[in-house]
Amino acid sequence: MAILIKTAAEIEKMRRSGEALHKVFEAVRPHIQPGASTMDLERVAVAKMEELHAIPAFKGYHGFPAVLCASINDEVVHGIPSEKRILADGDIISIDCGVFIEGFCSDSAVTYAVGTPSAETKRLLDVTQASLERAIQQARVGGRLGDISHAVQEYCEAEGFGVVRDFVGHGIGRSMHEDPQIPNYGPSGKGPRLKPGMVLAIEPMINAGGADVKVLPDGWTTKTLDGSYSAHFEHTVAITKEGPRVLTR
Repeated sequence: MAILIKTAAEIEKMRRSGEALHKVFEAVRPHIQPGASTMDLERVAVAKMEELHAIPAFKGYHGFPAVLCASINDEVVHGIPSEKRILADGDIISIDCGVFIEGFCSDSAVTYAVGTPSAETKRLLDVTQASLERAIQQARVGGRLGDISHAVQEYCEAEGFGVVRDFVGHGIGRSMHEDPQIPNYGPSGKGPRLKPGMVLAIEPMINAGGADVKVLPDGWTTKTLDGSYSAHFEHTVAITKEGPRVLTR
């Protein structure tokens, strides 16, 4: 495993990439309404990327056909935008997106409630988002990679939710996926030592029911095996001597 260390200048480029990506999410968010299609959201994202001169990281990646992953309800990750997927009140939708600016990638995900979610659905979103914040707090010089993983698992399982094992976070930089892989489960105090200049995409994927998932025949869309709802939050985080620095806020 070769974990690439970024210079201060490279992290600054990644910050600009993260800032552009944040603007894409801000453009998409108002359109997440009952009656909108996931392709409507895709079009908004494409237009914003063009305006920002940002290069989409997902489109064409292993043949993925869109700039957004748009995953509804029991879809965990990698949902493909479609005119036929119409949002309804009470749905949740996970938007995952990445962009390149100045040759450096940023990657982020947010799960949004459509209209008014049930209390249990809102709890799933709140716990998943809180688990990401707990994980980010472990992204500190001198810690271990497993501290990040363990923070997610310990919190979400204590709340009664399933932690997806089949997909993990990752290092990020000039490529969208770099070493190391960052599971959302496992023991603390294990794995590589965290050093200044590491940049990590930390991304809990948490199910209201069991942890098991299945990939649909399109080869991309991944659903929970038991049909329970799934939430996904992600930030790109630089490890610095001053503490974790979130580049995609």
